[in-house]
Amino acid sequence: MRIVIGADHAGFELKQMLVPYLRELGYTVEDLGTESADPVDYPDYAEAVARALLAGRADRGILICGSGVGASVAANKVPGIRAGVCHDTYSARQGVEHDDLNVLVLGARVIGPELAKELVRAFLMARFSGEERHRRRLEKLRQLEARFLRSEHAL
Repeated sequence: MRIVIGADHAGFELKQMLVPYLRELGYTVEDLGTESADPVDYPDYAEAVARALLAGRADRGILICGSGVGASVAANKVPGIRAGVCHDTYSARQGVEHDDLNVLVLGARVIGPELAKELVRAFLMARFSGEERHRRRLEKLRQLEARFLRSEHAL
């Protein structure tokens, strides 16, 4: 499985720890930055991860910022991206199984490195169930995205 990973400055250290861990687990990893703890803007990295996924360069993505919230919000602005902030293994696994989550978002200021490893493992080992009720809900998400893409003022 190919993984793309990105982080802002708050997530830099955790990303640096996760990249070799992912490679040890046998995944192909594309690191999209950031390359230091110097301040940067999380939407830039969320977009980079989203674009890589949509272009087919990776099968799943991982984003890291301070809380996970900002990067999740930014990634979910991109049609076709289903990003979830997960700080427990149940959500990381269930998000894939039920919602076909394709981006795991972690808050580096919320969780430690060992929990991050557990979350990444749960996310990457999970598979979408394909159950009818889950497919139906995903189709509703696609329709929701399409309605808002057709009209800038859909509200």
